[in-house]
Amino acid sequence: MCGPSSRRSSRTPGGCCGPTPRRAPTERFADIAGFEGENDPDGAGPDSNPNAVVASRKGAAVVDAGGNSLLSVTRSGDVALIATFPTREEPAPDIPGGPPAGTPIPSQSVPTSVAVAKGGAFLVGELRGFPFPVGGADLYRVAGGEPTVVAEGFTNVIDVEVGPHGTWYVLELASDGLLAAGESGLPMGRLLRVTPDGGDPVVVADDLPAPGGVAIRKGRAYVTVNSVLPGEGQVLAVPLT
Repeated sequence: MCGPSSRRSSRTPGGCCGPTPRRAPTERFADIAGFEGENDPDGAGPDSNPNAVVASRKGAAVVDAGGNSLLSVTRSGDVALIATFPTREEPAPDIPGGPPAGTPIPSQSVPTSVAVAKGGAFLVGELRGFPFPVGGADLYRVAGGEPTVVAEGFTNVIDVEVGPHGTWYVLELASDGLLAAGESGLPMGRLLRVTPDGGDPVVVADDLPAPGGVAIRKGRAYVTVNSVLPGEGQVLAVPLT
């Protein structure tokens, strides 16, 4: 494990951390917030929080969690709308200063993640806004600009990934909902495996503290945890067999 106590000079051959990466110059390629401000596709008022991006055949696709939208970005940086995701009503929880418990209140979609599914369609997962309903998050397939629910019953999805044979992997940020917290005070999430042809999700890993993202490589899922704790983030390798 490479850390401050074991780090060798980047000039030393065989150093455990390898060469110190150089910071490449950056420039703004596409103005996602600008597009949201000018167009407000979901009609809920301008609010932009680009949360995930995936390469596509024509450039890239971006989910804007604040704008409840999936956007395309061309290689020249032009932004266009692919789809928006619906707001639904949920019963208000019993909290001080809030409306009476059970009052229907709007809960936005808050799409947080996007991957390219088999056949080229986009797979989008949603967090759901306050009151962050347990079991209220859906998984969408987006083709031709129309989002279709392909799996449901998730809680606060933070990432999705497509694995071998087209299998879907869904990462929940807080499997008991964001209004609950584990003993550590962190939301506790889990990684689920979903087959596109139906069937109940299978838990691959649970009790994940504040997971932030997942990548699938060579029979393993690599999951980031402690994602909200500065200096304490980790990557866990989870076997998929």
